[in-house]
Amino acid sequence: MTCLAILVPTTDGLYADRWRPAFDRYAAALSTQGFSVEALDWRLAAGTDADVVTPLLAWGYHLRKAEWLAGLKSLAAEGLPVINSAALLRWNTTKTYLNDLEDAEVPVVPTIFADRLTPTVIAEARELLGGGELVVKPQVSGGSHETVRLAEGAALVGGPTGPAMIQPFLPSVSGEGELSLLFFNGVFSHAVGKVAQGGDFRVQPQYGSRVGPIRPTDEALDVARAVFAAVEQTPAYCRIDLIRHLDGSLRLMELEVIEPDLFLEHAPDAAASFAAAMRRALDEVG
Repeated sequence: MTCLAILVPTTDGLYADRWRPAFDRYAAALSTQGFSVEALDWRLAAGTDADVVTPLLAWGYHLRKAEWLAGLKSLAAEGLPVINSAALLRWNTTKTYLNDLEDAEVPVVPTIFADRLTPTVIAEARELLGGGELVVKPQVSGGSHETVRLAEGAALVGGPTGPAMIQPFLPSVSGEGELSLLFFNGVFSHAVGKVAQGGDFRVQPQYGSRVGPIRPTDEALDVARAVFAAVEQTPAYCRIDLIRHLDGSLRLMELEVIEPDLFLEHAPDAAASFAAAMRRALDEVG
């Protein structure tokens, strides 16, 4: 059998064993394609004896960016197959990839990037974005870490301590919600809607959001097609997160190719499609 290592949180991290249920779902699906699956601390990936590595559960990498990028470099140097590729993971690590996609005419949420937040930077960003409330987050982020909503005229409290990104707050997050489209080898699999609850703006399940299956519109699929046309490699798995802009159009919030929640439990055929995509990706690089 082919040994596949799923990268999981560090043993000294914040996530304990919360990754186990997701790991079990992925392992069960992958076993149908002849994979034996093991869990591996993502810091140890470069030293593994596994045949292939995937970072599907590498939660917490955003807290150790330098170590994460060094690990990707080591994997590439060793020639160990990584799904998705180490080059694609490196590009997707920092949210400045949104600039690349915007340059390729993908409709993205307007974003201002800054090396460091200051009152002047925030004021200038607010003016460029047309005023109103803002959302501020780190350029390397996960799970809404250091992400804050900033009311018009309010001073920044908390938020990113390093390189940051500033976006307009979009009220649709608690209406239509964020739309997450899941693709395997570039083929649409399923979609879910994530609606923030209780006045929150964060759509991760740990913040009480409502998550459920949806049927994406042609507009949503068109944005996804624009994303695939813009990237150099088609990911074996990815999640494309969209949100309704103030002008009524759907915009790309994030392209997730590292450790997205694939929401396999919301589509009966998704696990099989995911496993087949992983096998195909390995066959193509092997």
